[in-house]
Amino acid sequence: MTTIRKIARKSTILAAASALPLALSGCAMGGPIPDSSAPITQSEAQQGAEYHPQLLAEFGGRMTGPQAAYVEQVGQNIAVESGLANARTDFTVSLVNSPINNAFAIPGGYVYTTRQLVTLMNNEAELAAVLGHEVGHVAARHSQRRQQRAQRNSLLGAAGAILSGVLLGNNPLGDTLSRGFLQGSQLLTLSYSRSQELEADTLGIQYLDSAGYDPKAMSTVLRSLALQNQLDAQLQGRGDATLPEWASTHPDPASRVQSALQKAQGLGDGITNRDTFLTRIDGLTYGDDPDQGVIEGQRFIHPDLRLTFTAPDGYYMVNSTTAVGINGQTGQAQFTLAPYNGNLENYVRSVFAKIGGEQQQLAPQSIQRTTVNGLPAAYGTARVNNGQTQVDLVVFAYEFSDDRAYHFQAVTPAGRSNVFGSLFNSMRRISQNEAAGVIPRVLDVYTVKAGDTVSELARRMAYDRGQVERFRVLNGLTADQQLQVGQKVKLVVRGQ
Repeated sequence: MTTIRKIARKSTILAAASALPLALSGCAMGGPIPDSSAPITQSEAQQGAEYHPQLLAEFGGRMTGPQAAYVEQVGQNIAVESGLANARTDFTVSLVNSPINNAFAIPGGYVYTTRQLVTLMNNEAELAAVLGHEVGHVAARHSQRRQQRAQRNSLLGAAGAILSGVLLGNNPLGDTLSRGFLQGSQLLTLSYSRSQELEADTLGIQYLDSAGYDPKAMSTVLRSLALQNQLDAQLQGRGDATLPEWASTHPDPASRVQSALQKAQGLGDGITNRDTFLTRIDGLTYGDDPDQGVIEGQRFIHPDLRLTFTAPDGYYMVNSTTAVGINGQTGQAQFTLAPYNGNLENYVRSVFAKIGGEQQQLAPQSIQRTTVNGLPAAYGTARVNNGQTQVDLVVFAYEFSDDRAYHFQAVTPAGRSNVFGSLFNSMRRISQNEAAGVIPRVLDVYTVKAGDTVSELARRMAYDRGQVERFRVLNGLTADQQLQVGQKVKLVVRGQ
């Protein structure tokens, strides 16, 4: 969650987001596969130019500097292999400041990868593979197929179905509540179908081969992403490796690893440029950017906003540029903000009204005032019928100044809202010393010396648990793979 100043600028973006998925998302469609080498049209270029700044804002902004320039160079080189355009400069490739593992593209030659996904890669060929995969979605016009289907089906209905499986198990949310809990980035990046993912993999492998890269890089980067998903599930206490993040457009990489490897068989070996890649990404921020707040175990702390709160046991958090999600088996909550005019009761009512939208008038049964760790607070609950079930929607707001308030909006099965009691009561201000103590994690590329072992290097990782597992996944090392003298590896350490 970014700073209050940046969040305020996103209010107009979120208002427009409901129109964007029709052009940007992917879903299976019948009919013939379009020509994947047809040039970018003028209308596609105009469409991409319109949505580009909105996507940048949703995903933390476009990064600059030598690392971003390197990603842009590799992306443009692989994108031109698609035949969508003859000039590298016809493609806009952006490294975005997001702590989630994601990449995406929109019509018009606009391609994006998060810095977090780049840190998971182990060579330049893998970077080209990911960006080539996204170019493949554009070349195959997958977004347009989704747009055609959206004319016959409710996008929010599909979003509600996604939420139902992730958030409340057998207590799915209706469309109205789904709209209130989906962030713009979720709407922009709903999942592609499996067939479209495989098609984009195939095109990406073709681009790798024609550019002289090792075509097996598609399978190795998919393997790393699958292993990272499994590790995230393990560390977060989830029983599976699904990834219910706000912007997960590629939720099933494990099933595509062998397919990608088979498609690469018989093609040239190509280059990987491992050492060059690792040298160029050295020092890249890893995980949360303190400007957007950081998650440390069960605790979220935002040094700029000077606040912190703690998720309940058994719940895990996902930080995005506009909200912090708190997810668990019994419910979901989000921490975010809305315009504030100095009246907390009106603030709570306005949040309910926004979640309900035009189709359903939502209002709390009553609004209670309280104080939480010295902060004036107000909260209300509404019970909502959802088919044959009921859910409780809670809005819990805090006043930080005369013109600044924040709130949690939480949804649980009816009668279970008390699971978030500890969360609501954990909100507090932090001191300047606490804020100054928030130091980002960064990549440190290290050259292995004689006597170095996995366990010894893993102890340098800036984490309290899972150090060996994190080190192996980060460097694409199998459980029995040992280090070689002179080999470059990635460590995650505290920055300056």
